[in-house]
Amino acid sequence: MPAFANMVLKDHADADVTFVPRDITNGVATAVSSTGVPVGEKTASWATSKTSTGRRKVTLKLVIPVVQDVVVAGISRPTMVRAAYADVTVTFEGTSTTTERQDMRKALIAFVSNAAQIQPLIEDLAAPF
Repeated sequence: MPAFANMVLKDHADADVTFVPRDITNGVATAVSSTGVPVGEKTASWATSKTSTGRRKVTLKLVIPVVQDVVVAGISRPTMVRAAYADVTVTFEGTSTTTERQDMRKALIAFVSNAAQIQPLIEDLAAPF
């Protein structure tokens, strides 16, 4: 089992965004990147489980909120106005090998990083053609 430790991701400007372990509840690990205001915390979570058919399932989730100060009755307070969500589920047969799982992880990295096909879908909300 990997150690539950800080995880560094990158933002659009290639700047480090550090996620710090928050907790593990019911087998789901959660880490947050916070500026001190809970409503604006970026959240990453991950878990593994076994399906009823004996497959192994890995679930990854990422939430990146957008926070703005909203003035109500003369009082300014940070408010989440929207968020971006990512949900990735990878399922393996119970007989899968380490090499097969490594191949899937590397393929996912390349798939999401594909500038010609996938980048326009995510960044420009372009339809595939």
